[in-house]
Amino acid sequence: MSELTITVSQIQGDVAVTVLHLQGHLHGATEQDLVDQARQAREDGATHLLLDLSKLEVLSSAGLRGIQSVFRLFTPPTDAQTIRQHDDEPYKSPYMKMASPDPQIYYILNITGFLQNILIYNDLDEAIRSFGS
Repeated sequence: MSELTITVSQIQGDVAVTVLHLQGHLHGATEQDLVDQARQAREDGATHLLLDLSKLEVLSSAGLRGIQSVFRLFTPPTDAQTIRQHDDEPYKSPYMKMASPDPQIYYILNITGFLQNILIYNDLDEAIRSFGS
């Protein structure tokens, strides 16, 4: 089974964005790799994170748990309170976004409710630009 490779890049636009490029399988054996990489980025001062899913082949329920952990890591406590209030308008994180999933990965993210709180873009450049808006 293919493992997960994570490469990191820094993009400086209107705001600094850390991009985690995921390649391979995000599942039980690799979810902690994602969480550890995101935690390291956070400790290094990252406040805006983009997950590049263009080369992600498999996303399991454990992989979804990993994405949820990263979402919590990049969601300030005041924003977490807003999410719990369940206002009429769903919370969309300005700090963490995703880009370029294949249709199957997009479908998984959609039916599991991840797109309610995390913006997703078809294009990496568009996603990076969105952090400045």
